[in-house]
Amino acid sequence: MAKITYVDWGGRSTTVDVANGWSLMQGAVSNGVEGIVGECGGSCACATCHCYVDPERLAELPAPDDNELTMLDLAAAEVRPNSRLSCRINVSPTTEGLVVHLPETQG
Repeated sequence: MAKITYVDWGGRSTTVDVANGWSLMQGAVSNGVEGIVGECGGSCACATCHCYVDPERLAELPAPDDNELTMLDLAAAEVRPNSRLSCRINVSPTTEGLVVHLPETQG
């Protein structure tokens, strides 16, 4: 398990324990975190789990693949250098304490 903090557009933060191997999207949805929809269920086909990863921690994560980058182009909110799809980031001991910010809209 790792503690992950999700910060919504209004600045409210929610910290939850997410099981190792789960995606950040699964952790958010299963814990009722507002702001991540995950319409496609985590198959990287909708961009409704867009998030902004804490820039200081971005380099610790695997780089996005071409499919993720293509889907990010379809995101409803502004895409930034630290934009990721939360369905593509798996929780592990190295993600302990990760903070992700959620965009104003998911679509």
